[in-house]
Amino acid sequence: MSTIATIQNETFQNLLNELNLPAYEPSANVLALVAAESRFIKDLKINTSNVLNNNQHLSRKEALLLALAVAVNEKFALLQESLTSLAKEAGASDGEIAEIIACTSLMNTNNIYYRFRHFIKKDFYDNQPAGIKMSIMANPILGKEFFELVSLVISAVNGCELCVSSHERSVLQHNSTESRVMEGVRLGAVLKGLITVLS
Repeated sequence: MSTIATIQNETFQNLLNELNLPAYEPSANVLALVAAESRFIKDLKINTSNVLNNNQHLSRKEALLLALAVAVNEKFALLQESLTSLAKEAGASDGEIAEIIACTSLMNTNNIYYRFRHFIKKDFYDNQPAGIKMSIMANPILGKEFFELVSLVISAVNGCELCVSSHERSVLQHNSTESRVMEGVRLGAVLKGLITVLS
C-alpha cells in the first residue's frame, strides 16, 4: 500500500474527506492502524468530527482557526493548507489566517522563554523584562478574547504551565467562559493526537 487509494477503510476515508485531504499519502502510523483494523481509527474520526463540528461554545470558523493553529504549531503543511481552505469557506479572512500564524509563532517564542523561567525559578530571571516584541497582542484582528484562547490552546499543546495559567485567566477576564476554554483545549488535544497519527 503506497497511496491512500489503496487503503480500504471507510472510516479513515471519511476522516480524510472531512479534513479535505484528498492528496494525503499515508504515514507509517496510518498503515499500521489500518493493517491491524484498529478500533482507534473510529475514535479518531469521531473525536475529530466532534471538535470541528459539534461545539456548543465555539463556532465552526473558530474551531477551524484553532485547528489551523495546531497544524501550524506542529508544522504539518498539508493539514495547514486544507484547514486554511476550510476556515476561509467558513468566513475567515486573510488577515485572520495570518494572525493565527503570527499568534502561533509568538506562543512558541513565549512558551520556550517562560517555561525556562518557570523551570529555573530564580529571582534574577523572573525580574528581567522579557524583551520580546508582542505588539500583535494589543489590538488583534481576531479580537482579544479569541486571540487569548488561541494563545491558551497553543500553550497547552506546548506544555507551558506559566503561559497556560496566564492565558486562561486572560480569556476569562475578556468575558469568556470555562466551557469555551474547555472546548478549545480539547480541540487542541484532539488535533495534536490526529497529527501524531497522520504525520
